[in-house]
Amino acid sequence: MENSFEKNNMLKEFYIPTYIFMPESSVEQVSHIPSCPVIVFINTRSGGQLGHNLLVTYRKLLNHAQVFDLLDETPDKVLHKLYSNVERLKRDGDTLASEILRRLRLIVAGGDGTAGWLLGVVSDLKLVHPPPVATVPLGTGNNLPYSFGWGKRNPGTDRESVISFLKLVKEAREINIDSWHTVMRMKCPKRSPCDPIAPSDLPHSLHAFHRVPKTDPEDMVTTEYVD
Repeated sequence: MENSFEKNNMLKEFYIPTYIFMPESSVEQVSHIPSCPVIVFINTRSGGQLGHNLLVTYRKLLNHAQVFDLLDETPDKVLHKLYSNVERLKRDGDTLASEILRRLRLIVAGGDGTAGWLLGVVSDLKLVHPPPVATVPLGTGNNLPYSFGWGKRNPGTDRESVISFLKLVKEAREINIDSWHTVMRMKCPKRSPCDPIAPSDLPHSLHAFHRVPKTDPEDMVTTEYVD
């Protein structure tokens, strides 16, 4: 019984109240400020059934509102909404919102492509203090989490395994990673208006921007690659 109490007490250190994510919410008085608030993104398509099982466990342990299935909600929309709402709450004098933003850490479960997607989104936000990202190896290509000490095997999805991973996230040391942008200029296909490709038709790492002006000798589309 005592062991269970200690675990529940420990989980408070990762917990984010629901109102932090709600645009119309008002400031709430909360007695405890978590030392390591986390937002969890899980690609439920990765690792077979493991992704879904991991989602269920995280939502049981933490607030449902802070655990996201990437098939339902993209990280750019989640983080834009979060930061916008937290800035509003800060202006209203919410101390908890300020502290959550300062201590926030992100967890992403998926393959290298999923991890790179979230890292790209965080980079695009151009934050003064971007939140650190912990990667859960979940899929066939797990080189990124392996390189940063998170292992290469698919993780356990039970309660004990997830709690152990959360402890590691809390204790982890931050390490910077290089990021770059590559701009590709592509010739316009024949009989095409040369409009940017629809975002839904591009992988998450690619962003179509605009057509080069017609004064350019070659009619091209400019696309940016984010890694």
